[in-house]
Amino acid sequence: MGLDLSPLWISISTAFLATLITSFLGIVVAYKISNYNGIFKGLIDGILTLPLILPPTVIGFFLLVLFGKNGPIGDLLGIFNVSIIFTWSATVIAATVVSFPLMYRTTRSAFEQIDNNIISAARTLGLSEMKIFLKIAIPLSWPGIIGGVVLSFARAMGEFGATLMIAGNIPGKTQTMPLAIFFAVEGGDMTKAYLWVAIIVVISLTMILLLNYWSEIQLKLMGKRGI
Repeated sequence: MGLDLSPLWISISTAFLATLITSFLGIVVAYKISNYNGIFKGLIDGILTLPLILPPTVIGFFLLVLFGKNGPIGDLLGIFNVSIIFTWSATVIAATVVSFPLMYRTTRSAFEQIDNNIISAARTLGLSEMKIFLKIAIPLSWPGIIGGVVLSFARAMGEFGATLMIAGNIPGKTQTMPLAIFFAVEGGDMTKAYLWVAIIVVISLTMILLLNYWSEIQLKLMGKRGI
């Protein structure tokens, strides 16, 4: 019997959609927080970064409480006869939550490294905040943003604990590669486990090489521009 490749496609599709969501949210939130100097900045930053520190099973528990049948979000969705638990959507939610802090922290650091004089000059020239964000902040922070995207994708693809808690291990539906590895080892099928481990290592190494290549290109471009 050949190897069932559904965990590969589930992992890639989950990581891809989760990365799209975290990229959009991470960039917007990171820019807002980097320009916010209120007294609650530390608290907000801590809450946004919390999934990076908490054990994945704890994150999965919170998601289970929120999206469960008796949870606030699950109860609301139940009105429309929609259930999230133990579906592919649950794998995307879990991957999004655990990967968001990486995108947020990396992008926020990139935004905070922008020279404030450039932003001040743009405001003096009459540019709106939206134009400053799109035409100045994003281009100047692009290397950091790309780094955040790569890290988020890798984290989303490797998510295990939260996914198991909220999505379960349903072959062909919610079984990702990390779950396939765990249950292959648990079932004594070391050959299958080795194959999935090899696939994940190859994908992860490829992403690291692409990130390094991108960084080298950016450094060369910045050198040519005299930055």
